[in-house]
Amino acid sequence: MTGVAAFLLDLDGTLVDSEPLHRASYVAWFDHRGWELPDLGIFTGRRAEDVFVAEPGPWSGLDPSALAREVVAFVPDDPPAAVPGARELLVAARSAGVRLAIVTSAGPDWVERSLAALSLPLDAVDLVVTARDVADGKPHPAGYCLACERLDVDAAHTVAAEDSPAGVRAALGAGVRRVHGIRTTHAAEQLSAAGAVEVHDDLRPLLALLPS
Repeated sequence: MTGVAAFLLDLDGTLVDSEPLHRASYVAWFDHRGWELPDLGIFTGRRAEDVFVAEPGPWSGLDPSALAREVVAFVPDDPPAAVPGARELLVAARSAGVRLAIVTSAGPDWVERSLAALSLPLDAVDLVVTARDVADGKPHPAGYCLACERLDVDAAHTVAAEDSPAGVRAALGAGVRRVHGIRTTHAAEQLSAAGAVEVHDDLRPLLALLPS
C-alpha cells in the first residue's frame, strides 16, 4: 500500500502493552467494592463509563463517570511496557511526513504517561483524540471520524491499528479501509472477525507501509 495519509493509532494494547495494568486496577477496584469480578473483557477497548451504562452489573443505577474515576485511582504507578515497533513507527512516520493521531478510550493524562514510557513527548504525534473529545466511545466511530476531520484527511487513505474488536469496528465505521489488528489482548481470529485486514504480534510490520 502506498500513499498513506495518516496513521490512526489506538493506545492501550497497541502502542503500549498496558492491559495488565488496567486489569490489575479493575481487580483491585472490584475487590475494594466487594463485588464479584466479571469477565474483564467487556472493558477492553471501551471507555469504562460506556460499559457501566451498557452492561448489566452491580454498578447499575450508579454514576458511571464517578465509577470510572474510581477505577483510574487503582491503576498501578508502574509505567506501561512499549509494544515492539511503537516508538520506531512514530519516529519514522514523523520523519516521512505521515500524519499521526492517537485515538484512545483513555484520558489525556494517560496518553502523556504512555508516550513518556516510549521516551517521546506529547508533540510526537499531530493529534490526540481521547475519551473526553467525543460523546460516544468505541465501537462507535466518533473518535476516528473526529481524527480524520481534524487532520483534514480522507479516512479511506489512512491506516489504523487496534488491539480490540471494538476498536477495529470503530475505525471501519469511520471509513478506514485498512485496519490492522495487534494481537496483544485478543486472539487473531477475533480481530479478523471484526474486520482487521491483517493481524500482527506488534507494530513492526507497519513500518513497511511508510514511504521509502
